[in-house]
Amino acid sequence: MTMKKTVFVVDDNVTNLTMAANALKSHYTVRTIPSGEKTIDLLEKIRPDIFLLDIEMPGMDGFDILRYLKGDERFRSLPVIFLTAKIDFDTEIEALEMGVVDFIGKPFNPAVLLNRIRHHIDINELVRERTFQLHKAREDIIFVLADIVETRDDSTGDHLGRTSRLVKSLLEHLLEKKVYYDQISGWDFDLMAECSLMHDVGKISTPDAILKKPGKLTPEEWVIMKQHTIEGEKIIRKIANRSGENVFLRNAKIFAISHHERWDGGGYPYGLRGYDIPLQGRLMAIADVYDALISKRVYKDAFSPDEALGIMLNEKGTQFDPLLIDMVCEILGK
Repeated sequence: MTMKKTVFVVDDNVTNLTMAANALKSHYTVRTIPSGEKTIDLLEKIRPDIFLLDIEMPGMDGFDILRYLKGDERFRSLPVIFLTAKIDFDTEIEALEMGVVDFIGKPFNPAVLLNRIRHHIDINELVRERTFQLHKAREDIIFVLADIVETRDDSTGDHLGRTSRLVKSLLEHLLEKKVYYDQISGWDFDLMAECSLMHDVGKISTPDAILKKPGKLTPEEWVIMKQHTIEGEKIIRKIANRSGENVFLRNAKIFAISHHERWDGGGYPYGLRGYDIPLQGRLMAIADVYDALISKRVYKDAFSPDEALGIMLNEKGTQFDPLLIDMVCEILGK
């Protein structure tokens, strides 16, 4: 038996709540909620499939609830319909730009309300299915390319997995602390962690004699090794040229090309400095170096986590973004 979809109807008018419930209850599980504040509380217990929001309410109005939903990755993709007796052009444009999918006038016709809800839930189901298929295809691409890199550079173990998990943990901590909040509040952290897995994909083009050399690289070999950032960006760009640009590939390119830039401008391939380095690259630089320090290599023993953080603290403001070094020390316990 198929479980009914859940509709949240939020309105401070009891008559409107009753009419909506009567129109929809035969087809959906309807939760009628008289205020924005109670909506937020209920969201911690129940995840609806669609929202009907009154715009004008005391306390939190429809726009306040909409901002909350779009600011939380758990609810960002849920369709939102505004209920309104009247709406001016500017308000309508603002609502559409914020992600509202439709408007239903009040007082509403029950048959029209039911039809519009059914339409948007069906669309959302199709979008979710298509998104799942694209996500699966993306995962397959990541797995194959990452496996090739780690198979060739067999000294790194699960380097890609560990660094991607650290990138996600850092992002979650930044959000909690409101550090770089304006930049990351709209990011999908799971997506960013997946994108970071592609940071070393350019090593596919690095000769084995250099990639697997147990000792120190010569200056000439080091020049070739540094090309993996540019080669990685080229590989991902070729994929984008064939399959079309998307948010995953766009961010994967940034991780690949910028993860060896340094805060003081002494990195590669472009010698970017400070905030000119994309945040993705600054995050990846920290995760990459930390994991390299705590991992055993043929040319060195593993440092302890505290030793690794101590080494990195000495590079605060030179190799690494000072704010990000503070954040990684907080989450890793130094």
